[in-house]
Amino acid sequence: MPKRTDNKKAFYKAEKDSQDYDSNLGDPGSPPFTRGIYEEMYRKRHWTMRQYAGYASAEESNRRYKYLLEQGNTGLSVAFDLPTQIGYDSDNSKAVGEVGRVGVAIDSILDMDVLFKGIDLEKVSTSMTINATAPIILALYAAVAESRGSDSSLLSGTIQNDILKEYIARGTYIYPPAESLRLITDLFAYCSQNMPNWNSISISGYHIREAGSTAIQELAFTFANAIAYSDAAINAGLEFDSFAPRISFFFNCHNDFFEEVAKFRASRRIWYRIAKERFKSKNPKSMALRFHTQTAGSTLTAQQPYVNIARTTLQALSAVLGGTQSLHTNSFDEALALPTEASVRIALRSQQVIAYESGVDKVADPLGGSWYIERLTDEIETGVFEYLEIIDGMGGALNAIEKGYIQDEIAASAYKYQQAIEDGSQIIVGVNSFQSDDSVKPQTLEIDPKIAEIQAEKLTTLKKERNSSAVERSLSELSRVAEGTENTMPIIFDCVKLKATLGEISDALRKVFGEYRPR
Repeated sequence: MPKRTDNKKAFYKAEKDSQDYDSNLGDPGSPPFTRGIYEEMYRKRHWTMRQYAGYASAEESNRRYKYLLEQGNTGLSVAFDLPTQIGYDSDNSKAVGEVGRVGVAIDSILDMDVLFKGIDLEKVSTSMTINATAPIILALYAAVAESRGSDSSLLSGTIQNDILKEYIARGTYIYPPAESLRLITDLFAYCSQNMPNWNSISISGYHIREAGSTAIQELAFTFANAIAYSDAAINAGLEFDSFAPRISFFFNCHNDFFEEVAKFRASRRIWYRIAKERFKSKNPKSMALRFHTQTAGSTLTAQQPYVNIARTTLQALSAVLGGTQSLHTNSFDEALALPTEASVRIALRSQQVIAYESGVDKVADPLGGSWYIERLTDEIETGVFEYLEIIDGMGGALNAIEKGYIQDEIAASAYKYQQAIEDGSQIIVGVNSFQSDDSVKPQTLEIDPKIAEIQAEKLTTLKKERNSSAVERSLSELSRVAEGTENTMPIIFDCVKLKATLGEISDALRKVFGEYRPR
């Protein structure tokens, strides 16, 4: 296992052999982008304040989105419920007890239309955290925009579309890896031709970190996945520079403040070198890493939940000092339930205080040049490339996942961290130290228990009113296309426009691809 970052020294000083500024740092906006991808960073425009939200029905979530926009949210981020994530309609027996629980239930184009009712999709940037059913969700979103007279080429936002990390850390996959990669590259190709302002993938280290990885592992395994996606797209006939400018990344922001700042700085330099040296990129936009950050949900505690406000604020500040393009701050009550409007407002206000009151937005990379930060940045980069060399030796990320190597590395780190908490060497305020007998709990959000019934009624009405024979023909055509090599996206668009449901479209692909069962 490559080492963790070395933070055992009491202080740091200049190294005898100081690094070459231009090749290792560069000015903000210049290669290798260590100090930021924009020259003035936040002086002209703050990061996008993109609070992640979605629960129960499309109607409930639409109200929450409008509330967030009224409070100063500058981008939307959609959370989908578990059945939507794994391709089941709300009336499926496998969806019982999960409809609308951890996100919004989306069964058809009608739900997607309600979800964004009264919101101009050409003026708002939308991120959608969805992977196995990403092609369907993107088709639903674009079809709704087109039904309102919008040009899908003008839409801006991000679809996560990162299935490999599901096999590693999260589990919301449907199809085997090879078939999943086919759908991802189909979406790459479609977006490059039809939705040029849309980020066709957000390669996520967030869930890898939530599963217990170190900072170095988070970057290493995320970049290993990025290499695998890029290789798959190139093997499918795409040029790297045709899709790479729309690749984005999604990172976690954990508690070690300086390590996290260094991690974000290192991530830009690492991707620059991967794009330039491995993929021979000629386009600076392909080499400039853009990323969204979310504060670490795994650090939130049910004990003394208001203390989570301090944790989240510090994490958010490190993301800003590290140069994030987009940021979600977790709400203090998320260890207890989905957030209330009041807790969401506090989380957003934390970002706004950083943006408008702290002054940290006035200078790009303000911690650049710190002996400690530069040492950490270098150590993280070295550790990441050590891991990438090991994974390359295994034949790439897909093989490393199938062998269980990546999962085992994360599990070992998670175990070590938990041991530290239990033996007290890692202090968690309110959990293993500074405990309190205060039993007062904040008010939490309650989900309507009838949501599954309501969604089922919608589906019954939908199926009665649509052209069933046309839907059946389109689903059969999708299965036929999936058996060959044609791009699946155009026929998925046809299916959603005819009001085929997300579950029906997923089933049409299941017939051909089958379902993945881990060893």
